[in-house]
Amino acid sequence: MNTATITNRVPQIILLYWIIKIASTTLGETGADMFSMTFHIGYGMTLVAFLALFVVFLGIKLFLKRYDPLVYWLVFTTTAIAGTAISDFIDRTMGLGYGPGSAVLLTLLLITLIFWHKNKKTISVEFITSSKDELFYWIAFLIANTLGTAAGDFISDGLGIGFLNSSILIGGLLVIVTLCHYYSKINGVLLFWIAFVFTRPFGAAFGDLLTKPTGNGGLNLGTVDASIFFGLILIVAIAKESKLEKLRKSDRMLWPTG
Repeated sequence: MNTATITNRVPQIILLYWIIKIASTTLGETGADMFSMTFHIGYGMTLVAFLALFVVFLGIKLFLKRYDPLVYWLVFTTTAIAGTAISDFIDRTMGLGYGPGSAVLLTLLLITLIFWHKNKKTISVEFITSSKDELFYWIAFLIANTLGTAAGDFISDGLGIGFLNSSILIGGLLVIVTLCHYYSKINGVLLFWIAFVFTRPFGAAFGDLLTKPTGNGGLNLGTVDASIFFGLILIVAIAKESKLEKLRKSDRMLWPTG
């Protein structure tokens, strides 16, 4: 038997994953707004800067060929910030609008998932072992985070629901998806992608609720303070995930290749 082992490159999908994911996507909203508007860098430059960081961190992640919590969530957070900047650039700078922008991004996500499924015969994110599959994984995540931002803006601004009501509405949908996961026979992979996409507009709406002026329905806490707050949550949660990963390594099963 070949003693080589197959290494999983991605985290387990547990409660801590969703906590970090929501904190990261909310930081994506507040962080992108901080750079593009508070610091007056603009959507285009913010987009270019964080896409470049995404490529750099993704290169490091692919080189490691394993799951490292810090590197993984650095890549993920750059997709969240870059996704927000891309969405804002499409919807506002290019003038496409929230609804059409969301439709275009949804189409791109479905095309990516179809190609991924054609190559791997699954779009499950729980076990990624090759660079090719990981590229599909991160491209899909980047598009999904961009779509989530556009959808969140469409719900809160385009439909005029407001940031608070949008947060409550999307939060309620996430509760329903969670209940379906535990108490229904709906395909788990489908539920994951629904939850993944909807946690992003939740982060977008919640981030806007915290940072936008009171006259626009926000709490006017500021993008800098909100970004620091969610950055601290990320640091604590990733530290916890790193400790858990060390424990997993101590007793993790090895998968023989032959």
